[in-house]
Amino acid sequence: QVQLVESGGGLVQAGGSLRLSCAASGTIFSVHVMGWYRQAPGKQRELAASITTSGTTDYSDSVKGRFTISRDNAKNTVYLQMNSLKPEDTAVYYCYHRTVGDVYWGQGTQVTVSS
Repeated sequence: QVQLVESGGGLVQAGGSLRLSCAASGTIFSVHVMGWYRQAPGKQRELAASITTSGTTDYSDSVKGRFTISRDNAKNTVYLQMNSLKPEDTAVYYCYHRTVGDVYWGQGTQVTVSS
């Protein structure tokens, strides 16, 4: 089992920045992927960004160039730096941890961007 605790969401004006954190604990395999999905009201959950244990990153086109995902393997923590935020970034952001055969989710953190 893997437990994920997220922090860092909140309310920000358009153009502002926020940094999300996701700390993992429990049985963590050496090879895994962590990242962030987001779900806006009335929309499907979509992948925002992901990062492997070796540091390979992937971003959705909608956040590329504005969001940066990083990780601290010693702390089992993943970060999502979100810059130049737009109202359409408003969503609940869910941290996830994926290994072979298992996916674990955080409780979600609300990000609201006002225009």
